[in-house]
Amino acid sequence: MTKGSCHCGAVTFEAEGAPEKALECNCSHCQRKGFLLWFVPRAQFHLASGADALQEYLFYKHRIRHQFCRTCGVQAFAYGTMPDGSEMVAINVRACPDDVDIATLPRVAVDGRSF
Repeated sequence: MTKGSCHCGAVTFEAEGAPEKALECNCSHCQRKGFLLWFVPRAQFHLASGADALQEYLFYKHRIRHQFCRTCGVQAFAYGTMPDGSEMVAINVRACPDDVDIATLPRVAVDGRSF
């Protein structure tokens, strides 16, 4: 189980498993914010606290519902769907999971600009 939070701790979550790699997307949103992402099935993600502290941001095709804390501004995760229609959560491993050493995660480039 991997636990994480925003910077101020208002938003906390748990995800089953641990990241084995980090996806580094070059879309305008991810690149500007420096995201490294770990995708998990929606059923393996639990928002433990802070639903009322979240603000949603949509852009481009509005397929990914980016969630950020209204207090500290950290975007811990986003809700979306995979191309096959399955629900997923994209967790920002650069900022959020506790006890994850991102320096040890292999990075996989994703050409999000082409989506």
